[in-house]
Amino acid sequence: MDEMLLLTRILLVGFICALLVSSGLTCGPGRGIGKRRHPKKLTPLAYKQFIPNVAEKTLGASGRYEGKITRNSERFKELTPNYNPDIIFKDEENTGADRLMTQRCKDKLNALAISVMNQWPGVKLRVTEGWDEDGHHSEESLHYEGRAVDITTSDRDRSKYGMLARLAVEAGFDWVYYESKAHIHCSVKAENSVAAKSGGCFPGSATVHLEQGGTKLVKDLSPGDRVLVADAEGRLLYSDFLAFLDREDGSQKLFYVIETRQPRARLLLTAAHLLFIAPQHNQSQEGTLSSQALFASRVRPGQQVYVLGEDGQQLLPAAVHSVSLREEASGAYAPLTAQGTILINRVLASCYAVIEEHSWAHWAFAPFRLLQGMLATLCPSIGGALVGAPTTPGIHWYSRLLYRIGSWVLDSDSLHPLGMVGPSS
Repeated sequence: MDEMLLLTRILLVGFICALLVSSGLTCGPGRGIGKRRHPKKLTPLAYKQFIPNVAEKTLGASGRYEGKITRNSERFKELTPNYNPDIIFKDEENTGADRLMTQRCKDKLNALAISVMNQWPGVKLRVTEGWDEDGHHSEESLHYEGRAVDITTSDRDRSKYGMLARLAVEAGFDWVYYESKAHIHCSVKAENSVAAKSGGCFPGSATVHLEQGGTKLVKDLSPGDRVLVADAEGRLLYSDFLAFLDREDGSQKLFYVIETRQPRARLLLTAAHLLFIAPQHNQSQEGTLSSQALFASRVRPGQQVYVLGEDGQQLLPAAVHSVSLREEASGAYAPLTAQGTILINRVLASCYAVIEEHSWAHWAFAPFRLLQGMLATLCPSIGGALVGAPTTPGIHWYSRLLYRIGSWVLDSDSLHPLGMVGPSS
């Protein structure tokens, strides 16, 4: 059984690679099979630009401020000194404070130091501000937690700062801001923040509609279940539940709460999950998926989502009344259906997350759906297990594979910053 599982996965990976090569995704413009992959072209940030394009202390960036750290506080042990010889620390206070930072900030800074030396031989990364224990920054600055640094190059050549900011984005900082002509500001999520552990899922308390009638908690879905979904034209139908792309029983997550009034509905989902938004001009009573799929973190009041009508026979566009945040400890679940869509709590959502292109994501899962269908036909008793047990806890191996491929093929800002951070997806 173990050998068969390994062989099946190898074949599936080979199939994916063949599809990518044939479509040109792995080759890129002007490259053929076997040619060397050119480095990704980096674009400098513009003055006053920040990535991601949200406020620093929000879920989609470095997350909320968690309180000032002082040398006498219990949290001081969260800070670690950085003695990397490839980084110059200004340390104008002569206290070593600028060298203190969280481990996450240290890791990103060290990665950036390597990128700087590769980009400009003979030039080093320079840190002008790190942890602040003297109150020199604005209220609730992440400098007070050792989660932020202000940086320049060692030669202080300001013409390099736009590219320096881009290199900081590529190094993995959670928020990068070309804040001043004199420096770049970078920050990271808290080590144990809920924000750093979000992903693309629904809570275990969410419900789905079954073909045989009634509803079921999403966490209780199992092979053989057929759930209510919608096709590309917005028509309702039932589709097979295939697997959980992510399953974290009992975990605590921060969810976006999307509420409508007419029809009334309430959906909880994590920041990186996709939700279908109806065109504002669409006043018809029939749904359509020609609309845009947005990350939950980008949904705003006044936009329209698709909600199951009271008669249960059609989708209706419903204006979002409110968007809020809520922590729940009921687990996190990302169900995949053959159709790629699903109605959760009567609201139509995509099964996908991380990348804001539903059609691309659905295409990327085509090999998985195809092979699972073939194996289910040829080996009904074990077919599903060969491509991954549908209800196994954790992130599905196929999702991890696609994320690695996407990270290689796509620009970093094409992927949601919370899409695959930590254990979630």
